[in-house]
Amino acid sequence: MIYIKMDRVILHCDMNAFYASVELLSMPELAGRPVAVCGDPGSRHGVVLAKNERAKAFGIRTAETVWSARSKCPGLVLLRAHHEKYREYCALINDIYYRFTDMVEPFSIDESWLDVTGSALLFGDGREIADRIRKTIHGELGLTLSVGVSFNKIFAKMGSEYKKPDATTVIDRENYRELLWPLPAEELFFVGRATAAKLSGKGVHTIGDLASRERRSLVSLLGKQGGMLYDYANGADESPVRLAAERRRIKSVGNGITFKRDIKGSEEIRTGVTALSDTVAGRLRKYGLKCGAVKVDIKDPHFKTISRQKQLVSATDVTEEIVRAAIALIEHAWPANEPIRLITVTGCNLRDGDETEQLSLFGADGLTPYTAADGMARGERVDRAVDNIRSKYGAGAITFGSILHNDIGVELDEQVEEALDL
Repeated sequence: MIYIKMDRVILHCDMNAFYASVELLSMPELAGRPVAVCGDPGSRHGVVLAKNERAKAFGIRTAETVWSARSKCPGLVLLRAHHEKYREYCALINDIYYRFTDMVEPFSIDESWLDVTGSALLFGDGREIADRIRKTIHGELGLTLSVGVSFNKIFAKMGSEYKKPDATTVIDRENYRELLWPLPAEELFFVGRATAAKLSGKGVHTIGDLASRERRSLVSLLGKQGGMLYDYANGADESPVRLAAERRRIKSVGNGITFKRDIKGSEEIRTGVTALSDTVAGRLRKYGLKCGAVKVDIKDPHFKTISRQKQLVSATDVTEEIVRAAIALIEHAWPANEPIRLITVTGCNLRDGDETEQLSLFGADGLTPYTAADGMARGERVDRAVDNIRSKYGAGAITFGSILHNDIGVELDEQVEEALDL
């Protein structure tokens, strides 16, 4: 009996200008105008989070400052980000994906891989499925996306980038050399600027150049990454699309904010750290995780950054405990009254929330005696009560009094930039 191995059919779905497109759904009067979404349109540190095609035509890039974007396009319309909207539409989009396959792997809030190999008998080949998904999302949600169709995840991802907006690009075994090999090496997934510079120094300028080199020479130049990039360029990526029911292993959960003005002093630092820790702890509870360590990153007005980490005696998902650890790190590492531009608080060394462990006779700092009055049990009850209120009435329904009416730019879960190290 002869067995023939069939190619997988992988889609990479990439929503077009997702944040801006969602905002424009309720503002049709802005159709045709250059629009950018940013965290705070009036902030000195505001950056562009997303832009529509009209803004892109002016050379506006994601993550550039609002000041720079306005200098390129004086007529640019700036809209404040509404993350709760994006999460709502992300859920609706994923519901549509699940109609076609249960093998959906999110890459970000607006990108996902789909393995539709087993869906052909129901919905047609890869291109047909991609076009049906695009038509369904546009018809039901008013949004557009670009879809790459290929036999592996890397080429599917590159296909979704190949033609935008609102397009389907098929990259198969017959055409990938023609479509991808002439592209600059930095267009290959996971080739950053530093790697591209190293490759260029060895005469590797295109993806085709990379594919034609000996694998061992690339390993010698770049280490393990060199072999991985050789495989990617030659279409040898075999990584699977994770089932929707599979849980991605999260290594850390962190949040950082660039303040509206430089902060200094214990009161302002505590305000910022409390807001960040509140969101970190809330996300840990959402994922059913606890952190065994807390890390802080601090950046001064001259962009000098230091990082410090503290191992906890007991893993926690309690806001108060994370605040206490972060404050202790900052007080130990940062000179009193020195200005701070940015703080990031991260929960590390994660473990399942229901994992049992031996309780210490001391609190999370390892020094203060642990008592029922100030133990984590009380903090856990408070935090879960807060979670219930926010779940019922919205994220802004309840917060810490110290965060209210501050002038440093801290707002509940809006100004915070999520950083999940997956």
